[in-house]
Amino acid sequence: MERREFLKVSAGAGAAALFYLTGFGCSSRTGEARFVLPDLPYPADALEPHISERTVRLHYGKHHAGYVAKTRKGVKGTGYGSMDLTEIIRRAQGRSEATALYNNAAQAFNHNFYWHSLTPEGGGGKPTGVMNALLDRTFGSYDGFRRAFLSRAGSQFGSGWIWLVQEEDQVKITATSNADTPAAYGEVPLLTVDLWEHAYYLDYQNRRVDYVTACLDHLLNWNFAEKNLIGSPGSVTAA
Repeated sequence: MERREFLKVSAGAGAAALFYLTGFGCSSRTGEARFVLPDLPYPADALEPHISERTVRLHYGKHHAGYVAKTRKGVKGTGYGSMDLTEIIRRAQGRSEATALYNNAAQAFNHNFYWHSLTPEGGGGKPTGVMNALLDRTFGSYDGFRRAFLSRAGSQFGSGWIWLVQEEDQVKITATSNADTPAAYGEVPLLTVDLWEHAYYLDYQNRRVDYVTACLDHLLNWNFAEKNLIGSPGSVTAA
């Protein structure tokens, strides 16, 4: 993709204010943030056979729903009540009195980002266009990215998340522990895969790398990643 074509795409993403900055999962009513569990972007059985309906229903209906409910409860009577989700995450991060709120708000954010990072329609494998160019720039090739992503996911100790994030005119792989999220630090997440055991244990037992491989090869939503890119003249461009 030529530079002018990329800028046209990235300008559209910028006009949308970047998906992850919209504070999805909440709406403002009478000045107070009312946090609700957002709908899944596809039916619960749509990720089969790679992720089972049973896993999705438990993951979404119990774990994700629980974090949203605890966030809604946690903002009551606090100064966080009028903030959107990403602002809560950024303001609460590192504050000892807000640790529980941070953990639940970050997990609400992370989970919704995760569901959108997967797609049953044409997901996984090598991307095209801008995303392919960015992977080539950083990792030499899609295969180089795939190896690095699997290695980082396999070496992550305990629960957490693996992310593809934008860093100026490149991308990088990063991992966060427990509830931590790039959104707390002003980074630009493009995709994530949940590494908590509840995301895969019913289907893969302790074979985390097999689960991440399935996401890479069959489910990653590269269109979503591209929509999350921030671009401007002289910054992110395709090589």
